[in-house]
Amino acid sequence: MVPRTWVGGLLLLWTLLAAQAAVPEGYPADYAEIVAAAKTEGTVVVYSPTDLAEARPLIADFKSLYPGVSVDYRELDSAKLYDSFLKETAAGSAGADVLWSSAMDLQVKLVNDGHALHYPSPETDKLPAWAVWKSEAYGTTLEPIGFAYDKRQLSAGQVPQTHRAFIELLKSDPARFKGRTVTYDLEYSGIGFLYASQDAKASSMLWDVAAVLGASHARQLRNSAAMLDSLASGESLLAYNVLGSYASSKRRADPSIGFVYPKDYTLVGTRIAFINKRAAHPNAAKLWLDYLLSQRGQVMLANQAGLFALRSDVQGQTSAVALKLDAGAAVKPVVIGPGLMAYLDRGKRQEFLKRWKELLAPKE
Repeated sequence: MVPRTWVGGLLLLWTLLAAQAAVPEGYPADYAEIVAAAKTEGTVVVYSPTDLAEARPLIADFKSLYPGVSVDYRELDSAKLYDSFLKETAAGSAGADVLWSSAMDLQVKLVNDGHALHYPSPETDKLPAWAVWKSEAYGTTLEPIGFAYDKRQLSAGQVPQTHRAFIELLKSDPARFKGRTVTYDLEYSGIGFLYASQDAKASSMLWDVAAVLGASHARQLRNSAAMLDSLASGESLLAYNVLGSYASSKRRADPSIGFVYPKDYTLVGTRIAFINKRAAHPNAAKLWLDYLLSQRGQVMLANQAGLFALRSDVQGQTSAVALKLDAGAAVKPVVIGPGLMAYLDRGKRQEFLKRWKELLAPKE
């Protein structure tokens, strides 16, 4: 009869060998210990506003890479994600292992307040410097914005290529664009507010844009999908600050949708991921984060999830390489760091919103 100690030793050896086999190429050998511990934990809890439909290919591929580690994916809008996490933390509950959100300001606030695990990912040196903060907050995607339009009603030659051209186009034919432009409702859209505030930081033209949108009786909607639907229906001609990932997906299904990146500057944000310092499954969380940042995960993001990959060694329509070809030197990344928290100050935020709403209010 084989002694139990031998059986236990053989099982441990088999687990370590299996974990070693799952270590990605180029990772340190002791990463096998993280893999083995993650399989013991058995799951990773992810909170994210990213649509489950977009996340499914990532989840399936992750599980094929690390069998035995399931993904408990909970889709929450960015504001609810933030509030739920803080409530759970205050109640002493671990809640999420990984928070993954495009609400860059809220993510940075949580990291700044000490909620993130310090974890230098093995993928760090493959990422742009602006996308990593303190080895705690990691950018995982590119989120470029631009102008979307109805190709049936605006020819390529009429489409504005810069923010100044956008202003001049609306001024040139007020009757044509009256009630037929669309942008974010900053009061209800966190991502819309984030990009508008970064617009103001990048250029003084934001307020000229707001004024001309107001003069054209622009409609204000809560997300990029709604703006694109407005264009597809023919209700609107031109949309300001539409997310490129949504436009790319919509264009594949609807050839009437056109999209351009402004040639003066193209703002590019990112979906930030960080590991909860109090994570119940910290090793599984490391696997998930590293997977999102890895070349394999980034290929899935670009080619299966419909999101823009961050890494420069990934090809595809929605990749950093493709964006560089389209926007070139105009790309202006929104740097991850404390500067993103400026408009979380209630007074500053209300002042910004007040000015925006005054300019967007119809003048007649």
